[in-house]
Amino acid sequence: MLVLRESKTERMAKRESLIFMNKLVLLLNIAAVVLGNDSSSSSSSSTPGFHAFYFIQQWLPSYCNQQGTTCCDPPAGKLATNFTIYGLWPYSDDGSALQNCPGETFDVSPLKAIESMLEKEWPSYTCPQIGRKFWVHEYNKHGTCSKSFLDEMSYFQAALNLKDKINVLQALVDAGIQPNDQFYPLEIINTAITTATGFRPFIFCNYDAQGNSQIWQVLHCVDKTGMEFITCPSSEGQKDCASTIKFPF
Repeated sequence: MLVLRESKTERMAKRESLIFMNKLVLLLNIAAVVLGNDSSSSSSSSTPGFHAFYFIQQWLPSYCNQQGTTCCDPPAGKLATNFTIYGLWPYSDDGSALQNCPGETFDVSPLKAIESMLEKEWPSYTCPQIGRKFWVHEYNKHGTCSKSFLDEMSYFQAALNLKDKINVLQALVDAGIQPNDQFYPLEIINTAITTATGFRPFIFCNYDAQGNSQIWQVLHCVDKTGMEFITCPSSEGQKDCASTIKFPF
């Protein structure tokens, strides 16, 4: 019977090959661990997940009567006095607003069909007049963070639909709270809006040129579909407000 024996050179070659394969496997395992750590590190430092929206309306007279502020009528002309949309801001699980998310930014083309409604309900009164730039700013800064649920058209349409659902001015007028430069207890304003909407708002105030605390913004929370109002995650119901605030004419 013929027995084939490996030469010393062949045995050494096989040994070196086995060592090389073991080193290669070890390097691949190390790489997998490193990449896994990088991935989890990146995930933990990424922006917190989209939870719901803040829907904010503003009282434009309170914006325009601030010290050093000049307002100009929007391109559509002077509008009927009412609360107008300020923003629809996605927020994360901890309640912080999400901002400047990656991906496609504002494109006016899809909005042509609702542009006239946006000019009425989401106007800018800044001077010089910025027109669409207000929408550009709001979408690029906030709207991009909700694209997993709402595309651009849906985002702006959701804001318009929410505005139709809550008439803040009517809620206040029905409670005897008029925009007449008079002062009203903050709690009475909160109660009037809560009674009309079923949800307690956040009230944000600023100061007129004479230093009076006045109602400026009213914030409600909305689920991530942009359709249904929900209870806000914080119990803090006002910001920079005195106990009695002005409702400017």
